[in-house]
Amino acid sequence: MSTDPSIWASLPVPAVLIDAQDNILDINSAAEGFLNVSAKSVVGVPLWDQIAIDSPLEEAFSRARDHGTPLFVNDVDVGSGQRAPLQCALQIAPLIGAPGQMIMMITPRELASHITQNHSVKSAAKSAIGMAEMLAHEIKNPLAGITGAAQLISMNLPPEDLELTDLIVEESRRIVKLLEQVEQFGNLSVPEMQPVNVHDVLDRARRSALLGFGAQMKIIEDYDPSLPLALGDGDQLLQVVLNLLKNASEAAGPDGGTIRLHSYFEHSFRLRRADGTGHSLPLQIEVIDDGPGLPDSIKGDIFDPFVSGRENGTGLGLALVNKIVSDHGGWISVSSVPGQTTFRLSLPRAPK
Repeated sequence: MSTDPSIWASLPVPAVLIDAQDNILDINSAAEGFLNVSAKSVVGVPLWDQIAIDSPLEEAFSRARDHGTPLFVNDVDVGSGQRAPLQCALQIAPLIGAPGQMIMMITPRELASHITQNHSVKSAAKSAIGMAEMLAHEIKNPLAGITGAAQLISMNLPPEDLELTDLIVEESRRIVKLLEQVEQFGNLSVPEMQPVNVHDVLDRARRSALLGFGAQMKIIEDYDPSLPLALGDGDQLLQVVLNLLKNASEAAGPDGGTIRLHSYFEHSFRLRRADGTGHSLPLQIEVIDDGPGLPDSIKGDIFDPFVSGRENGTGLGLALVNKIVSDHGGWISVSSVPGQTTFRLSLPRAPK
């Protein structure tokens, strides 16, 4: 490569150098993390075999090479066999002084949009949950009175009328259970941050799921054994994974399905705040299921409170997950098509 190696290594976005036959000549360290591969393993590999883009770019790519002009592509999903796709922008240009060679830079857009959305969602959720907590407290007291009155009335009713009082008691208890979930969402304590082995968390969640709500599921472990310790609250992270496993199990239905728990290290992944500061989130956990996928109508709002894809769902499970991950300084995203839904958690590493 004719460029200064230090410049190549310093590029903050994934970059790929391509030869005249569309084979990969080199990738920088950010691309190694993005594609979850090593540079040595992809040298000589055809570009379009390694990088999956949901847009027919080969023809436009060839024209850019033939005419010596740059090519800019916005809002396309880019992935590989080792990672779920992310929405990205692509910048492609001929490499000056090297006829036929091209450089492609990949800029993930999902992170920036999620941070902006997450900030507004958290503000809205704070107000919504504050109001819900107040209402929950006020509603639970009269509900207790209604339940007690129905039980007293049932003592003097003939058997054919007991169905009505039983319905009152059952529905009152269901409402109380929902209100308790609202209160739990608002009262979640600040995480106690300490070194956590995420594989221990995943194993506890897997065993718990298989003994209960996920008994009909097959759960596959696909772990990076060299993954370092995360910085987080083990109990709260367990709650996150259990929620994701429960959602996947319920989506699969009584016939069951397969869930893959995947962990890996992505050293180039950083969360950048609006003020320009940021921190590294290199530990990646993916919960991947082969269910029907998320309904299109809620894909963009799935982490909002009271948004649910299930009939009679409370819409608090994923909102709680989002809140816990956010309180950890982490990031959560989802990609979903029929047959594969991937929830990805990105967490900070514990200090050495």
